[in-house]
Amino acid sequence: MSASAQKAPVKDLYSFDPAEVQEPPRTFGSILKRIGPGMILSASIVGSGELIATTTLGAEVGYICLWIIILSCLVKPAIQAEIGRYSISTGETGLAGFNRVPGPRFGVNFIVWGWAAMITMTRFQIGAMFGGVSQVLNQLMPGVPVWIWVIVLLGVTLLLLLGGGYERIEHLATIKVALFTMLTFLAAMLLMLNPQDFQWSQVKEGLTFQLPKDGLTTAVAVFGITGVGAAELFMYPYWCVEKGYARYAGKRDGSEAWRKRAFGWITVMNVDILASMLIYTVATIAFYLLGAGILHSRGLVPKGEDMIPVLSNMYTQTLGAWSLPLFYAGAIATLYGTIFAATAAESRVAADMCRLLGKFEASDYQARLRYRRRFVWILTCASAGLYLVVQSAVKMVKAGGVAQAAMLPVIAVGVLVLRYRELPPEIRPAAWQTVGLWVACLATIGAVGYYLASSLLR
Repeated sequence: MSASAQKAPVKDLYSFDPAEVQEPPRTFGSILKRIGPGMILSASIVGSGELIATTTLGAEVGYICLWIIILSCLVKPAIQAEIGRYSISTGETGLAGFNRVPGPRFGVNFIVWGWAAMITMTRFQIGAMFGGVSQVLNQLMPGVPVWIWVIVLLGVTLLLLLGGGYERIEHLATIKVALFTMLTFLAAMLLMLNPQDFQWSQVKEGLTFQLPKDGLTTAVAVFGITGVGAAELFMYPYWCVEKGYARYAGKRDGSEAWRKRAFGWITVMNVDILASMLIYTVATIAFYLLGAGILHSRGLVPKGEDMIPVLSNMYTQTLGAWSLPLFYAGAIATLYGTIFAATAAESRVAADMCRLLGKFEASDYQARLRYRRRFVWILTCASAGLYLVVQSAVKMVKAGGVAQAAMLPVIAVGVLVLRYRELPPEIRPAAWQTVGLWVACLATIGAVGYYLASSLLR
């Protein structure tokens, strides 16, 4: 028998198969064993937004914007859960759902084109990750220029992403998130023991809903990319689909059995969202406190080629000089994890956009995989190339963050349309969840609207 004949066919992760229908887990322990999409999302989140943008905001303005960090982490999961609910109950991808929203169309609707525009801008953000990791490696091996490390990382990324599917991405993401989050949390705890850099009165001031006169652009960028950013809101339903939540619930048939299964897998998804929210909220607050307590008090702001040496003070000033190698290792894991997880997701969404534009049929999974591989090449090379041209990681992160923030109100409106026009009525959320969705959407629209109004009036 030939090798090609022995090769097992690739399973279509985006179609229903009655043989895959499963009853959802019911106990908390068994539910925890089935989470995973949120870990990949956390790997994407605990990266540029936290290590660079969040700490830069703290370094620029001190503790005053702590409330923005907390708001960003806590409100957007309600929107995330509603998009995931739609995908599980319909089997459609997130982009396909948003494409149903009424409005201007050119092949696909304005939200899908908005996603494409946003992802074009977030190439700057991912490019900053290439630059950040390369700067760390340059600190460790000064004889190798930063630009060579960028090329090396480009090759490694292509090798990993072109050769693995969901499970590899989930495992690597989980390891990365766990290690650096614990280390940063420890540094933040030690910061609190130093009255020179941390006072509870400063934390209280940071919760008074003030906006800084300086650093407003950074504040909005942080709101856009900390917690679940606009890019992650589009990503999440794809990981839910590939994890199997929609396939396990089965195709909607109007039966009570289907409704119970769907609600069960939506419960698993909600636990997944809460677990990841806990992780990235703790990490984000820790990064912000370190930026405000260590960097701001010393007049240090990350920028240019000094970004990594400046950020390393967060560890060396709390844990001691011995922690510098740990910071380097953690920075590599955190920043590279963002490159890996974000590109893996965005290549999937980009391939799906091509499907919606009629480039291939929904049933042609091999074509989906071909387009996904093409976009891995395009997105990865574009990001690395942009850093080689711009070479300012902080500015690049801000550019991507502002683009994501601008997209958040569009997503919020789109989700509300899906909730009331497209979601199967038998799977609609409880009243308190709907209230939470409205609060999240209005807070998101209000925050970005305030920034736009302030910018115009200046």
